[in-house]
Amino acid sequence: MPDAPAPPRPDPPLNTPAHRPPHADRGGGEPGGSELTAAEPLSTAALTGEVGGDLPGAFRLSDRVKVVRNVLPPLIVLVVGAVEFLISLLPASQELWAHLLFYGLVGPAVTYFSVEWIAEGTRARERAERELRDLYGQLRASHAQLGAVQALMRDLTDAADMNAVLDVAARGAVRVTGATHATLTVPGGLSGSARGETLLSSPSAALYPLRVSIPGGGALALHFDAPPSPESESLAQALAAEVARGVEAVRQRTLDLMTLYSVDQSIRAERNMRRLLSRVTRTMADRVGAEARAVFLTDQDSVLRLEYAQDRQGEARGGGVAPPFALRVAQADGPLITTAADAGEVFPDARSVLGIPMRDDEGLVGVLMLGDARPNAFDDARVSLLALMAGQATLAVRNARAYLYSEELAISDERARIAREIHDGVAQSLAFAALKLDVVARQVHSDPARAESEVRAATTLLREQIREVRRSIFALRPIDLERYGLLETVRRYVLDFGEQNSLRATLDISGDVHLSPGDEAVVFRILQESLNNVAKHARAQEVRVTLHGGEHVTLRVQDDGAGFDPEQATGRVSSAGGLGLLQMRERVEARGGLYRVLSSPGHGTLIEAEMPQA
Repeated sequence: MPDAPAPPRPDPPLNTPAHRPPHADRGGGEPGGSELTAAEPLSTAALTGEVGGDLPGAFRLSDRVKVVRNVLPPLIVLVVGAVEFLISLLPASQELWAHLLFYGLVGPAVTYFSVEWIAEGTRARERAERELRDLYGQLRASHAQLGAVQALMRDLTDAADMNAVLDVAARGAVRVTGATHATLTVPGGLSGSARGETLLSSPSAALYPLRVSIPGGGALALHFDAPPSPESESLAQALAAEVARGVEAVRQRTLDLMTLYSVDQSIRAERNMRRLLSRVTRTMADRVGAEARAVFLTDQDSVLRLEYAQDRQGEARGGGVAPPFALRVAQADGPLITTAADAGEVFPDARSVLGIPMRDDEGLVGVLMLGDARPNAFDDARVSLLALMAGQATLAVRNARAYLYSEELAISDERARIAREIHDGVAQSLAFAALKLDVVARQVHSDPARAESEVRAATTLLREQIREVRRSIFALRPIDLERYGLLETVRRYVLDFGEQNSLRATLDISGDVHLSPGDEAVVFRILQESLNNVAKHARAQEVRVTLHGGEHVTLRVQDDGAGFDPEQATGRVSSAGGLGLLQMRERVEARGGLYRVLSSPGHGTLIEAEMPQA
């Protein structure tokens, strides 16, 4: 009789960690959850579970062992007892043959089929183990690929520029697909490449290429040691889509930076309020494809009024009161988007309008509006970027208003200075001339000779005051430095100065002159003040102006007039612009330049200003 088999071990439940796929513990199938490692213990029972899983209607291996252990011994006893009883009924000569036949053939046959029945379950269990091991290996490989794809997506998001995106994508493609080489190209001539664990520096003819197109332009070329499988092709297509998203994200960031730079340049280069708002709003409208734009600013009474607007019909006149939607935007904490009815109140042809409040630390400055004829045109707009640009526009408006206020103060100061000069100079001289003419009127009959002398003195005085008035008018005449540039403006000014003041004025320009707009204004202001001092105080016959560009830009103004002692005249203020020698020195030195005055009584004056090149 065969030995009874060993007691079976209890089978583990099927929901052990080894039976769950790698993504089962992470929820939603997202990469990044718990990872399986090669060191994780895997028992045979944990891998196989129940054998009958792939054999419909079959017993589990443990059930088969139980049947053989529990049923076969009693059955053998019963069968042997029955056979012995039947053999005892046979003749004595046949008992020996009957025993040989039963114990020699039937007994071994029963043992064989019993063991074979158990072995069949064992083989089925081994097949299930192999299949589960293969499945587990596939799951591990899939999990590794998912982790590599996740790392690639993270690296693409963190990439700073287009070159970084291409390098990261090429290395990630090699890591994810197992390719020996990867080359990524995008429109514009940019490319990136990477190689895996290979000694070849570039792909060879013995490798198997795979090329997939990138949405939006470009291609991803991979090379493998073996022909790529359909799974590799699908994975390459997915990688191409992720690369396209990474490239587009970098393009959007680059475009955002260029837009912010454009707005910043508009703020720096423009002081006129309407032109400033036109430039800023045009940049914002072009960024989102809007057709209309408007800006409402608060006035001195904190009332929102239209400052600038433009749509398909052209620019609109300012001064109008803001519509109700603009008032709602002014009270909101952030941007608002209108319905079609409210949009028509802002722009006649608009069906959607985006309103952004303009605020700073001092409160509400205004409201900026963008409109479009398309419904829901701003649902997908980069509102955060537009709000940042509106913040820059707010700063620009504050600066422009401060500049306008400073201009008003300067105009007021200049008017007061002109009034003082007229009162203290021209007005008193004219009054004195009037008194002389009154004296002449009384003496013309009694003392004609003296009356004639007084008339000549009055005439001389009047001519001197006429020249003084002309000098003041010439000094106050606006000069368009931004329009003509520094060199042409200097040429025009020196030529006109000589004609206006009846003296020889020569100009010599040499070298390359490259100054920032602010430095150009300072240099021209120094020239203007120096020449006006010549006209008023020097009593010169000739003035020479030299402008030389080398390592520095040097301006020299030299006259052959009376000269003076610089130590005694440092605080003197000119009649034309109100800048004394000390103020001119401070302006030049504040820009990193040098200012010198060389003069002595009877030997003329030399003014020299030196500014660094831009």
